[in-house]
Amino acid sequence: MIVDLAALQTLSIANAISFDRLIVEIETAVTQGYLESLEANQQARAKLNRETGQISLFTNESEEPLEEPADFNRFVTGIVRRTVKLKIREMNDLKIVGEFTAVVGDVVHGVIQQGRDARVVFVNLGSAEGRIPQQEQVPTEKYEHGDRIKAFVVEVKQGPKGPDILLSRTHPGLVKKLFSLEVPEVLSGVVEIMGVAREAGARTKISVRTHRAGVNPKGSLIGPMGTRVQSVMNELQGEKIDIVDWSEDPSLYVAAALAPSRVISSEVVDEERRQIKVVVPDFQLSLAIGKDGQNARLAARLTGWRIDIHADHVEVG
Repeated sequence: MIVDLAALQTLSIANAISFDRLIVEIETAVTQGYLESLEANQQARAKLNRETGQISLFTNESEEPLEEPADFNRFVTGIVRRTVKLKIREMNDLKIVGEFTAVVGDVVHGVIQQGRDARVVFVNLGSAEGRIPQQEQVPTEKYEHGDRIKAFVVEVKQGPKGPDILLSRTHPGLVKKLFSLEVPEVLSGVVEIMGVAREAGARTKISVRTHRAGVNPKGSLIGPMGTRVQSVMNELQGEKIDIVDWSEDPSLYVAAALAPSRVISSEVVDEERRQIKVVVPDFQLSLAIGKDGQNARLAARLTGWRIDIHADHVEVG
């Protein structure tokens, strides 16, 4: 069989594949395919002439071509086509993996696609398809075919069927990156997001600080008339967001993290065990704890401190 070397060269350039490497792949595939046949000479090897494009069989001891078996041309044609196709797909897959590996830990935009597995949400990302497995989905969210969506890139790897791009809608990093997209002060580094604690679909607490005097970090995230935080909440389909001031002082940080409850006092009782005692107004005890303990739980996760909440009981005499 004669391979069209000009066409092969064009394919190698278009797909950024080494021409010599492609020829070696073809020779290897033809050799292996031939050796698997019943009447094969087990000393044979295939060689592609770099000038004529002719593929012939040789033995290791001789440079004289072997007699080709019947249907050798048809057999080789199929192998060459499969080899070139697989090599192009392999290079395209590597390109996609490299492209999306660069955005791991960032947010990507895509369009939801109906998939073969109802438990997995597939997202068309343009040059590739990402997936949101069940454990990375928010139970309260609806994922409809054709809807545009933003998702956090958790991991990218080469899977058995091509690039595997793992996306998440539950990751705390999604909230952080969404604010980066909405708030110029965060993108520029003037305002820094110090921590995020999230129960996806319900509530998020996020702490911030500023690196420039005169800049209100909470106000930057909230935006004029609350437009910035509202935009992030809309993207998260109504998830509530508490924005609090970060502080090096754990007493101040924990007090801020318990918002919207007001804190009367906050005192470190065991620094080694990171335990802190907080007193809140009696009528705000349930607010400080939150429904099913959510507010206190998120505050503890955000600050890294174990919070012991007490009510300020005022005796009337």
